[in-house]
Amino acid sequence: MVSKIKDVRAKLYTWKGPIQKIHNNFCTNAADLLNQDNISSDRWTTYKFLSWLVVEVETTDGHIGLGNAALSPKPCKSVIDSYLKDAVVGENIWDYEHIWQKMYRQTLAWGRKGIGMTAISAVDIAIWDALGKASNQPVFRLLGGKTKSKLPCYASKLYSQPLDALAKEAQGYLDQGFKAMKLRLGWGPNDGAEGMHKNIELIKTVRSVVGKNVDLMADVYMGWTFEYAKRMMRLIDNENLRWLEEPVIADDIDGYADLKASCRTSISGGEHEYTLFGFRQLLEKKAVDVVQFDTNRVGGITQAHKICALAEAFQIPVIPHAGQVHNFHISMSSINAPIVEYFPFWPVEIGNELFWYIFDGEPQAKNGFIELDESKPGLGIKLSQKYLNEFDIEI
Repeated sequence: MVSKIKDVRAKLYTWKGPIQKIHNNFCTNAADLLNQDNISSDRWTTYKFLSWLVVEVETTDGHIGLGNAALSPKPCKSVIDSYLKDAVVGENIWDYEHIWQKMYRQTLAWGRKGIGMTAISAVDIAIWDALGKASNQPVFRLLGGKTKSKLPCYASKLYSQPLDALAKEAQGYLDQGFKAMKLRLGWGPNDGAEGMHKNIELIKTVRSVVGKNVDLMADVYMGWTFEYAKRMMRLIDNENLRWLEEPVIADDIDGYADLKASCRTSISGGEHEYTLFGFRQLLEKKAVDVVQFDTNRVGGITQAHKICALAEAFQIPVIPHAGQVHNFHISMSSINAPIVEYFPFWPVEIGNELFWYIFDGEPQAKNGFIELDESKPGLGIKLSQKYLNEFDIEI
């Protein structure tokens, strides 16, 4: 039976439940450099993900694929409702490459990065989930199958906080069996030399807990200038980090390349880069040691699979951003994806944990590994009913 797209529904889930307060120096971000006189005291206001987009792709043979996006969900919903839905309804879901090119090329004038590509990503992920359900196969099987029996994962949280609390959180992940962890650095250019040493204190605190046999990484979330990053790297190079993530803004590709060439610590990035073309530029310029696209931004599974192959040719590992199941399926199917990021279940804070509240079936880490259930077709998730009363849902 031919499986065609019957309908595309974009739903906006907005959290209305309790939210944990974020303290100062929680983590750097690119907005820290702005004059704060006329800006919210919460510097994370524009970087929170307290609304999520959920996309349902319904097929003529009765399958419903699920996709999602956390980046600018309300504008993404508008893009899908106004442009992408009409482009894909009636198409055969097995023509996923044609569908992707149709969405991409019909919105190219304004949609090649950012909101447009994020909307395309959410639809594409839903199409792949529907493909898996139609074929009764997990998505990773459609992408080439297992390249490893289970996925090593790293605990990704450890936001900047009082050192005793940071140490306690790190000990918790160690007790759970994680062999790798990532922390966030809280001080940037406006904090001067004192802030630089506070960042190093964060690293040393976690290292003192986990020891030398655990990989440790740090994330800056684009919060440093190139000059400040150069100064920080002279200190960080002594701390044996596996990588430093997003030290400068995503548009400063030459800055990434310079840091990569001049520092001993590996430089990672790509969370805010888009499509195969964007990553070709990163790789050709030798800008990163680790590729970190996010499947629900980069162009969906269709693009992520291609980028994995491109990065493999450059022998640059792919370690996708964010601990969601669509990223796990990509990583399972690629020999070039050695480890995955894992966001622990947590009370809602900045919103990057909301997928735990929206979906059932997201794999949980056990002793530092993720296993994908081969008996579950598609991505293996469904919409959760448990927290529905904590969301406003716009259809």
